[in-house]
Amino acid sequence: MKTLPEAFRPFDARMLDVGDGHWIYVEEVGLKGGRPIVFLHGGPGSGSQFVHRTLFDPQNDHVFLIDQRGAGRSHPYLALDANTTGHLVDDLEIVREHFGISKWLIVGGSWGSTLALAYAEAHPARVSGLVLRAIFLGTAKEVERAFIVAPKTFRPELYAAFRDWLPTGERSDPLAAYVARLCDPDPKIHAPAAHIWHSYERALSEIAPKSAGLPKDVPDDARLPPTPLVEAHYIRNDFFLESDQLLLNAPRLAGIPGRIIQGRYDLLCPPETAHALAAAWPDARLEIIDAAGHAMTEPGVMDAMRRAIAECHF
Repeated sequence: MKTLPEAFRPFDARMLDVGDGHWIYVEEVGLKGGRPIVFLHGGPGSGSQFVHRTLFDPQNDHVFLIDQRGAGRSHPYLALDANTTGHLVDDLEIVREHFGISKWLIVGGSWGSTLALAYAEAHPARVSGLVLRAIFLGTAKEVERAFIVAPKTFRPELYAAFRDWLPTGERSDPLAAYVARLCDPDPKIHAPAAHIWHSYERALSEIAPKSAGLPKDVPDDARLPPTPLVEAHYIRNDFFLESDQLLLNAPRLAGIPGRIIQGRYDLLCPPETAHALAAAWPDARLEIIDAAGHAMTEPGVMDAMRRAIAECHF
């Protein structure tokens, strides 16, 4: 098991009651009373990971890492009732008020960038700055491009395996078929689809994945990957956003300084989306990492995020 230096270990952790039967896990890392920062994980549904703590300076930053509703160590696990973008935005306000924070820096990537933008556009006065990676604006076009168009173009053999795992009658619209299976309450239906989706998305996240294939057999006792189930819930509901909401509301970010870190060869969240956001948000600075795909662990991405966070003395 990997361990981190003592400075990166939480000095406090608690469960907060945010209503609707949900309790969310919040851990604090770094210097209590230091520069307040909140980290938003991806997915939706993946949960905060120990490596996320290493983005920050434990001598100066007071970091709040939150497991969103239904994710990670929050309870009830994988609960999708009262689990929408609006609920997650409100949860962040509950956390901020609970800890008595006036304004905080928000850091997030992929879905974490979506939630960060939704929060910042709803509560701009509470945001000192934004450091975002792999911009995703929560549109149906982006989902289609990520899971169908880009794989067809750049990894056609992987796309064919993803499509052909489905019964013949479901292959004409594989995205809709997988979402339907992932949202099916029967574990015999959603569990196998979750394993395939998880492997597919993971292979698309890296330029040179260690495994670019899909599992042929999944043991009955294999741990269920949670993210596909929560993602499907959000995809089915258009991420609980109005059409192009985040880009149309980008003028609300005026005066909020930001940094955007973007992998040039990101198949899941391609650079054109980051460029569109940067064009609509003049206070943001976009940095392209040339030899990187989607994952935060791609070469150069974490270093760029650490530099951007360190520079953000807002």
